[in-house]
Amino acid sequence: MKKIKTALISISDKSNLRDLLETLKKNKIQLISSGGTYKTIKRLGYDCIDVSDFTGFNEILDGRVKTLHPKIHAGILNKRNNKSHKNEIKINNFQNIDLIIVNFYPFEKTLETTKNHNKIIEKIDIGGPALVRSAAKNYYDVTVITSIGQYADLINQLKKFKGATTLDFRKKLSQLAFNESAYYDSVIANYFESLTNKNFTDKKIIYGNLIEKLRYGENPHQISAIYSKNKNFDLKKIHGKHLSYNNYNDIFSALAISKNLPKNRGTVIIKHANPCGVSILKNKIDSYKSALECDPISAFGGIVFFNFRVNKNLANELCKTFLEVIIANGFEPSALKLLKLKKNLRIIDSTNYKNNEIFQVNSAENSFLIQSKDNIFFKKNNFKIVSKKKPNKSQLDNLLFAFNVCRNVKSNAIVLASNKTTIGIGSGQPSRLDSCKIAIEKMKKFKKNEKEIVAASDAFFPFVDGIEKLIQSGVSAVIQPSGSIRDKEIIKFADKTNTILIFSKTRHFKH
Repeated sequence: MKKIKTALISISDKSNLRDLLETLKKNKIQLISSGGTYKTIKRLGYDCIDVSDFTGFNEILDGRVKTLHPKIHAGILNKRNNKSHKNEIKINNFQNIDLIIVNFYPFEKTLETTKNHNKIIEKIDIGGPALVRSAAKNYYDVTVITSIGQYADLINQLKKFKGATTLDFRKKLSQLAFNESAYYDSVIANYFESLTNKNFTDKKIIYGNLIEKLRYGENPHQISAIYSKNKNFDLKKIHGKHLSYNNYNDIFSALAISKNLPKNRGTVIIKHANPCGVSILKNKIDSYKSALECDPISAFGGIVFFNFRVNKNLANELCKTFLEVIIANGFEPSALKLLKLKKNLRIIDSTNYKNNEIFQVNSAENSFLIQSKDNIFFKKNNFKIVSKKKPNKSQLDNLLFAFNVCRNVKSNAIVLASNKTTIGIGSGQPSRLDSCKIAIEKMKKFKKNEKEIVAASDAFFPFVDGIEKLIQSGVSAVIQPSGSIRDKEIIKFADKTNTILIFSKTRHFKH
């Protein structure tokens, strides 16, 4: 146990202070503070010593230097049971500071509200993190509080142990304090990275806020959690049981596809992080039904994303199929009422979802891979019609639709489409020919008498056999990246079979 006699309070967020101050007063704990915190404490009716009076040195440089003083940090950092430390404290007429309560300048919030570099720089806290690190290092003797959420635990400790705290409590708070300091610095480091455009620095810092601990990982014996750079998570769960690791994996796969869909149009059905049906038909119900018909067996127990607001009529259709998760850019109240009758169905509102991260991260044992996202916005100059036969507007639209879906299918990927809807998807095969066969089999199993079938491949065909298989199945137009040593053979075969062939300048593997 360590009795608290003196506390230094320096906080940016001054809410919920009264109960804490009352507890500190009851335990006869002397308070030290400065600036706005000092004024707030005095306004609430509690005694407090100004930092300048405590140190005998006025704050300078427009408040940049307040608590950076030997009397403050020696009072925190001295080891109470070290004779040499005790002697130095006595000689210098310093006193111990046993409790530090600090929350930092709102740097992250400032980034959200302004792009003014000078204003942003002034919101980099120096004194606060220095106090926190000093107290956290000396947790054997000092208690450190770094968030409002810790006030209640501190109050309970002081009540239970008559103004003292336990070593286990201080150790736990120390860990949280170093976490807070590291997170704060990582946000600043990432901000400066964005200024200098040095994306791959010698040391890489990734930060995140815990959104929730998940039920389990990919399998029940694995533990997992989800973190986000945003404290206010963009996805809002409005109904259903907790989401799992696999649920989130599927959700993010659907959202990745959604960024390429037309505004307020599009249905995406996902199973095991792969699309099993996508449609951009204008009619909402037709869009859903068409996406479902692409592969209704795989869609069972999957997730569905709508790039628009769900109405009651669509909700009626959704209730006919077992789905794990429904995501949409809003739900009409009548639709929500109907969907909520399904107790375990997770309903997610993605209205506020922002997909503006430049880089993505994949872990690999004790390493992680970082790459920029495959978020190229396709333009006409990205493609070249290499066949003698040219596509009409409808064919070109279908080809680009299929290619946009294809870039989000696990490689090797083949997507068959007709009427702005996928009709067969082959994914994740070591052989591109096998992906062709799977896509064709899916099409034959669930779709019949389709007209104007087009195909997209995420990379070039290394041999003629793949494109030959597609054409034999009824495909009349193919879009694929160029780059094979057999590109000329592929073009020749397309012309021989009167097939439209378009080459993309960019490849789109997804592993």
